Amino acid sequence: MKHLPPGKIPIDILKEVVFKNLGATRKEVTLGPAPGVDGAVIDVGGKSLIVSMDPITGAVERIGYLAVNVNANDVATFGVEPIFLFSCLLLPQGADRKMVDAISSQMSRAAKDLGMAIVGGHCETTPQLAHPIVVGCAMGITEKGKYVTAAEAKPKDKLIMTKTAGIEGTAILAWDRENELRKILNSPQLKNAKDFYSKISVVKDALNACRIGGVHAMHDPTEGGVAGGIHEMADAANLGVEVLQEKIVVEPETAKICDHFKLDPLQLISSGALLVAADPVFANKIVENLEYQNIQATIIGEFTAKKEQRLLKKEGKTQRLPRPKSDHLWKALTRQ
Repeated sequence: MKHLPPGKIPIDILKEVVFKNLGATRKEVTLGPAPGVDGAVIDVGGKSLIVSMDPITGAVERIGYLAVNVNANDVATFGVEPIFLFSCLLLPQGADRKMVDAISSQMSRAAKDLGMAIVGGHCETTPQLAHPIVVGCAMGITEKGKYVTAAEAKPKDKLIMTKTAGIEGTAILAWDRENELRKILNSPQLKNAKDFYSKISVVKDALNACRIGGVHAMHDPTEGGVAGGIHEMADAANLGVEVLQEKIVVEPETAKICDHFKLDPLQLISSGALLVAADPVFANKIVENLEYQNIQATIIGEFTAKKEQRLLKKEGKTQRLPRPKSDHLWKALTRQ
């Protein structure tokens, strides 16, 4: 039997296996598991509870910081402020008090910055585990029905992207492959690449975009990068998309790291960027507002009704938008 690739499991297995084994049906569940949708909606009385879960598996440095922000991002893409976090810390054999303190203190600082309370979870040492893994579950509360999802993009919606491609992947590799990257990056460039962690949150991006109006869908491109995130939005809405590659910003540090490891920056984990499907009437206003808030934003494409057409246009040429089989971060981390 064929082994699964690192990272997210293929979407066909997700649909054919995982989504067919969901336990009992509950009337409170307004939105359950679906391709491209990174959270659930549970209605309780007059409120909607937004819940999302994500693990941090490919990073060692600042793993606690990432766990908080990546999970908070998923709730924020519903246009809802994340306020609660559960966490599960799986520690490798040989872990000590210092490791527990480092991860826990990172999580606490990140949660305080976002106004989130860490309300419970679990912590253990796990046999045969080589590196720590942190699984988070973030929650937000909103008025019933007052949210957006990743699945509601409409034909002719403009596709807006904040910040740049490969943010999280750049930071992870700058820390975890520092010695190797010193050969191609000077000290200021390496420091800048490490500091990409400071760009990981999209909470401000998402909440500000929603305040303007005209936002139909939002998604944060994590595993699979910008290309994977765009596919997930199109999958969820059953739409096609046309993307202008020259509009997607790639920072010099990201470009150099990707060139060194032979990675595609569009397929490198990109927590920190936000994808927004917006009514064409509002798209420029959203971009202007984000930039006024010092959040880099660009219109990079448009959704179309031709669901089979996922196109990437570059230098006058048109090709298929690549669909990552596995995030390109793993290509670098598993390279000997």
